[in-house]
Amino acid sequence: MTLTAASRATLPGRHLWRTPEFTLGVIAVAGFLALAVATGGNLLSAGTLGAFFRFLAVPIVIGLSQMVVLAVGQMNLSVGALTGFCAMASAWLMLEAGLPAPLAVLAALLLGLAVGVGNGALVVLTRINGFIVTLATMTIIQGLRYGVNGPDTYQGYSAGLREFGRASILGLPAVFLVAVAVAVLVALFFGRTVTGRQLLASGGSPFAARLSGISHDRSLIIAHGLSGLLAGVAAVLTVAASGSVNATIGDDLLLPSFAAPIIGGVALAGGMVSVTGTLLAAFLIRLVDVMQAQFGINPRWVDLIIGAVVLGAVLLGTVRAKLQERST
Repeated sequence: MTLTAASRATLPGRHLWRTPEFTLGVIAVAGFLALAVATGGNLLSAGTLGAFFRFLAVPIVIGLSQMVVLAVGQMNLSVGALTGFCAMASAWLMLEAGLPAPLAVLAALLLGLAVGVGNGALVVLTRINGFIVTLATMTIIQGLRYGVNGPDTYQGYSAGLREFGRASILGLPAVFLVAVAVAVLVALFFGRTVTGRQLLASGGSPFAARLSGISHDRSLIIAHGLSGLLAGVAAVLTVAASGSVNATIGDDLLLPSFAAPIIGGVALAGGMVSVTGTLLAAFLIRLVDVMQAQFGINPRWVDLIIGAVVLGAVLLGTVRAKLQERST
């Protein structure tokens, strides 16, 4: 589902097979089948397939977390650190403070929301780009995350939460289904709500949005707040699926958080989101991770490949935008 301020996905004559999402879908299916053959069918075994989708949940949600701020032309460099901080905080609340799992989960979500709103408020008050603001808050959060329990690992928290992380519904991991449900809600937010469309309009053209009575400052705070809330969701899924957390949680999420939406077709300039594209790109990134594990590829090469693809997607988006400007 691709949405822009002008809702170009609904324009007559826009064929499905010409969309970036269709191309990504074809690549995802082809890549999955190729990897299944390369692994001698091991990828299709129940255990491997379950693990594949279980650990796809967090990349999906973290990609959506970055996508909502890209929609207003901003970036959030703190999504990975915030995810780790919320995960550590929720584990601490269960183990040290003795809170039941539902309250610890709620606290993680509220903490993510609060930090996200704080990021947005700082952007509005200082008039400094979100890239710089969230770079600073990322460093602060990393220190706070380490301060929760130092280098030690939290484990042995709520058995019910850990069982949920291992549970399956109709053959699919419960945490993956939660991630898909979150994606549907985000798509509905941008596609069916006034606030969501205002965010897209504000990202597409802040000046025109102001003339229409839309507060750009309000859009920035909402986008960053929603980004923080989704980071909190990713933290809860991490705590449930991993069974243990430490101060390194979230360190490897920054690149995937940008890669999924950008490869999925989201513009850095703002004004457009693609929930479907973000999901498919997260799926492709997960395929690369599995390939790296299966064939012992140096992780640095994987980062290089993903980084190159992101750069290519940005350049392609820039060229496509210039061609559209010339044709109008």
